[in-house]
Amino acid sequence: MFYHWDQASKASFGDWFAVIWHGLPMDLSTAGYFTVVPALLLIASIWVDRKYIVPAVNVYGIVVLFVISLIFLVDIELYSHWGFRIDTTPFFYLKSPKDALASISTGMLLVGVVCLALCFAGVYLLFRRYILDRFRKLPKVPVRRVPYTVYMTLITALLFIPIRGGFSVATMNVGTAYFSSQLFLNHSAVNPVFNLLASIGSETHFDKQYRFMDDDEAHRIFRTLTEQPVGTDSIPSLLNQQRPNVIFFILESFMSKDIAALGGLPVAQNLSKLCSEGVVFTNMYANSFRTDRGIISNLSGYPAQPTTSIMKYPAKSQSLPSIQKSLRKAGYYASYYYGGDADFTNMRSYLLSSGIEKLVSDKDFLLKERMSKWGAPDHILIRRLLTDLQHPPRQPFVTIVQTLSSHEPFEVPMHRFKDPYLNSVAYTDSCLGVFINEFKKSPLWENTLVVFVPDHAMRYPSTIENTDPNRYKIPLIWAGGAVKKPAKIGRYGAQMDIAATLLYQLGIPHNEFTFSKNLLNPRSPEFGFFDFVDGFGFATPRMTVVYDHAQKKVVYGDPNSKEFRQGKALLQCLYDDLGKR
Repeated sequence: MFYHWDQASKASFGDWFAVIWHGLPMDLSTAGYFTVVPALLLIASIWVDRKYIVPAVNVYGIVVLFVISLIFLVDIELYSHWGFRIDTTPFFYLKSPKDALASISTGMLLVGVVCLALCFAGVYLLFRRYILDRFRKLPKVPVRRVPYTVYMTLITALLFIPIRGGFSVATMNVGTAYFSSQLFLNHSAVNPVFNLLASIGSETHFDKQYRFMDDDEAHRIFRTLTEQPVGTDSIPSLLNQQRPNVIFFILESFMSKDIAALGGLPVAQNLSKLCSEGVVFTNMYANSFRTDRGIISNLSGYPAQPTTSIMKYPAKSQSLPSIQKSLRKAGYYASYYYGGDADFTNMRSYLLSSGIEKLVSDKDFLLKERMSKWGAPDHILIRRLLTDLQHPPRQPFVTIVQTLSSHEPFEVPMHRFKDPYLNSVAYTDSCLGVFINEFKKSPLWENTLVVFVPDHAMRYPSTIENTDPNRYKIPLIWAGGAVKKPAKIGRYGAQMDIAATLLYQLGIPHNEFTFSKNLLNPRSPEFGFFDFVDGFGFATPRMTVVYDHAQKKVVYGDPNSKEFRQGKALLQCLYDDLGKR
């Protein structure tokens, strides 16, 4: 932060303290990893003479401290150019070291070498005094070796706690350090060594995956799948005002089969009722099968990936557009409500870098309110939301609400159905009913659009295959006083199309959302795209095709169809885009 004073000088004293505080768990985790080897050598010293142990500790210290010093110094300079903490990207440039060094002046290189030498010398002197000398003063091999070994092994095992990041559901990840709507403060809290090691452990060559055809051909086909220009008089307006407030519900594991109005079971009765009161899209598909991927699809209009999740790569996910980011540019206030752990799968880093100003998560609820494994159940979440809406910060606002109670193990304070999943959906739906009934009494109702969409569908019944297209059919419902009149829209689409459709209705440009199309544009290609582990599906009114890449074959539909080529082209272009971010 001192090195990047032009940005850090804007931070308050409280911000500086918050950076240190929120980054501390990641620092402890990193320290925990590097302490494992000295701890094992300490155990070995119970059985082996210290004259063999001390040199091993010394060599380990020299290597580790030099590498850590190098990472820290390279990171603070690269941040000036890249705007994200060091990951595996520099390794790509090291393939051509001459070209990489050509962009660095001789003076800067000399300053860097001197700083590295000073930094390493300083930490190594501390290491010799406080660590290595302790090993030199170890007593001779003790008589009671076994008890000492057991004792030290148990002590070493305690390193698991800082390494994992505590006992919460989420393990330590880069997003844990994110706490602010100011990206620089979040980046400052990230430990660069941890960030680099995490990226090494998960980075893959995305632009080498799913190569179905020539790149030019893939991009030619993809262009036909994007939204085409059309006169504005051809696109109907669903709203009675241009800039209403927006409340966006992301419903855990809901699907069309839960809603009678969509041909499903009479489980989510309140949502079924809203289908006749508002606008319902009847041929929608979940882009994926996981929450982290579904959130990205819903809010950033970016298709999920079958082999990874862009949310796990903060340097990539922060480059995505988002509904809330676009709305903030138009003067909206953006908040996010979730009763669970916002650090799970780097969700916090994505949300805060995508425009969220206020993030309410599990730690914002009383301990007694966090009744379930995942955090505060949905009725507690809804109660908090209704309370806050009595005094909204400013209007217009966009509030995103993520439910959690219909997630395994489906433990909810209600018993209506024998099936645990259906019962949990009915419970969450009852909470939504309470919200709608109470919110209708608020003066905000008349100028608010309420959107309901799942994060992904549920595998129900459990015998359904992941390659079955019905596995991915989901509801998309628009309600609220801002809806002009009830309507049913049968055009085929997916979660990634919500961004373009919604932003157009609000009179806000959506050019940044490359993969999202306006479902109400008659010239938009009509299809729904979904994927699963190493496979994808492509659904149109004419045909649905499902391809299992692991088997290298089409398992549903016609392998010679236009739809199959379109699905392959979209997936190939998606991984091209992912590799470039």
